[in-house]
Amino acid sequence: MDRNDLAGRDEQASADVRKLVQHVSSVFIGKDEVLRQAILTLVAGGHALIEDVPGLGKTLLAKAIAKSISANFKRIQLTADLLPSDITGVSVFSQERHEFLFRPGPIFTQILLADEINRATPRTQSALLEAMEEHRVTVDGELRELAAPFFVMATQNPVELEGTYALPFAQMDRFMVRLSIGYMERDAELRMLQSQQQSDPLDSLGPLLTADRLLEIHEASRRVRVEPVLAGYLLDLVRKTRSMETLEYGASPRAALDLQSFAQAQALWAGRDYTLPDDIKAAARATLPHRLIIRRGSRSVTTHARTIIESVLESIPVPL
Repeated sequence: MDRNDLAGRDEQASADVRKLVQHVSSVFIGKDEVLRQAILTLVAGGHALIEDVPGLGKTLLAKAIAKSISANFKRIQLTADLLPSDITGVSVFSQERHEFLFRPGPIFTQILLADEINRATPRTQSALLEAMEEHRVTVDGELRELAAPFFVMATQNPVELEGTYALPFAQMDRFMVRLSIGYMERDAELRMLQSQQQSDPLDSLGPLLTADRLLEIHEASRRVRVEPVLAGYLLDLVRKTRSMETLEYGASPRAALDLQSFAQAQALWAGRDYTLPDDIKAAARATLPHRLIIRRGSRSVTTHARTIIESVLESIPVPL
């Protein structure tokens, strides 16, 4: 890792990203790669979907990140009877002032944990679409801006599907990454048990960065160079998914933007102010699989989204 490639404030931004990963890892134990991808998504300005069985630390990860950057944090427990206004807020008539006053919903925060998002109805799920894409919501015909940074971490349980609603393709495309935590190794799980014998580690986890500092790190990430030849390589990867016989739909232009942003964040984390093909490959593995729709009835043995991305990476030559 050549930290001489970065200068001044961008070098400090790179160091702060690594410190943030290390800081949260004191609580979120044994899943360093999942944690790193979640932090890079935050740095890149995206949103994360965590899909896994209960009890693996999805909520812990969101809370630990929020506490570490001293950001406003709110949690929504999504259920079938939840209304869109329960998320965005509602205007209530004040008898004293003789006017309608807006009561903001939980979406007016900086880090939002949308727990079990697939248990909400499609109508309620759609209330998140505008907020995730444009960082604002429309309530009673009036646009209301959300605070910056705004980071949605949604969870869903892929096992218990009764009473759930699959996320529409349009909403899945709003998530920069889809993560799966998985079970810990034995040593990591033992450390987790020992760390929580007497107290909750979250109670002693203090802030490392401010929300304003996170915005500065995001801007540093945006300054990481993507040379034209690598931008072309990135685009060739995305466009390849749109012409594959095994896929009904490939990655969208939004996916290309997210791939680029994640690659820039990856390079910043590595201590560089320029991207490499390996950054783009790592970003493709993180940002593209959940955006593919496999064609029904496909006879190809390559029917797993992650396997398809690997085949795309092998088929597109790396620019010299």
